[in-house]
Amino acid sequence: MARRKSKAKQEEEFFEALAGLTALSMAGLGFLITKSLYGMVVGVVLGLVIVSLIMRSIWNKRAERLKRSGIADIDKMEGIQFEKYLGHLFRAQGYKIEVTKAAGDYGADLIIQKDGKKIVVQAKRYSKNVGIKAVQEAKASIAHYGASEAWVVSNSDYTAAAYDLAKSNRVKLINREALIEMILTMNPAAVPTPQVVIAEVPVDEFTCPKCGSRLVLRSGPKGQFYGCSSYPKCRHIKSIKAV
Repeated sequence: MARRKSKAKQEEEFFEALAGLTALSMAGLGFLITKSLYGMVVGVVLGLVIVSLIMRSIWNKRAERLKRSGIADIDKMEGIQFEKYLGHLFRAQGYKIEVTKAAGDYGADLIIQKDGKKIVVQAKRYSKNVGIKAVQEAKASIAHYGASEAWVVSNSDYTAAAYDLAKSNRVKLINREALIEMILTMNPAAVPTPQVVIAEVPVDEFTCPKCGSRLVLRSGPKGQFYGCSSYPKCRHIKSIKAV
């Protein structure tokens, strides 16, 4: 099944068609009025100028929308910062938030609950389209956490295969456009900006000083701690209190 085109792509194709139609219409009108090739050319140019002005206005509004959403700053986030931001975003929507990030997070980064409904959320701060592995992991986490469904939230988009698999597995995919829309519907005062979250969670605090790998939250006999993701090659640990 083909993946539905994004709203931005639909708008782009619509205006491409509109530009062509307008140019042809104005060419025909110019020829009818002047009965000359020159009039037809002038009509084409005038039509393209009109469409160009309309498109520029729409692009300016789109750029302002993206700026208000802070998506450019989200694109710069590390994974743990993105998870933190989503926690704020869902909390502002009335969800109770539980962070599951650990060595064995079983396909979920957050567990959100509201109105007796439990949802597992996997956060994917990607620079490319998210594939089916994320859907498979999210699906597996439903049973493990006793949830009713799973969501995968990304600042990017998903592959066609990911969309197909998610549809039949109770997995909701929230892509870049949906995330932007979600952010813009929120009261700005209820959610810290991406820049604030980035400042709250410095990347250096979650980088192993020995090998440069990421520190991840792990659980041991004495409780939780931060350990190097390169374990057992690197055995550096850091107490939670030190972060």
